[in-house]
Amino acid sequence: MLKKGSKLNSILTGSCPKCQNESMYSDKNPLHLTNVLKMNENCSHCGFKYQIEPSFFYGAMYVSYGLNVAVGIAAFIVSFVFFGANIEQSFIAIVVTLILLFPFVLRLSRNLYINMFVSYDPETNRK
Repeated sequence: MLKKGSKLNSILTGSCPKCQNESMYSDKNPLHLTNVLKMNENCSHCGFKYQIEPSFFYGAMYVSYGLNVAVGIAAFIVSFVFFGANIEQSFIAIVVTLILLFPFVLRLSRNLYINMFVSYDPETNRK
């Protein structure tokens, strides 16, 4: 389904955006909250440096904000429209959803952000 070379593969798996052979994160499980943002410095396969410039991933905060807004709107629609909850219950549903999805949104925002700037290079797999 997710073939190598597609941005979607790199975004959803958290793999190196250049070669897609290795995870960018030192711990692949986002539910280990102490390690959720710990990244390898370089890809061991192609040598790509993930921290492209100092403070590169600060830009991922903007992506994270957009993702959290989308998740909050989706939680509101599901709770208010489909389950018929009142405003207070919908607000609680939004907060609970954002707390539960926090580690996934953090990683997804970093994956999306780095994939905006780096593309897959099939030549890195021929070494």
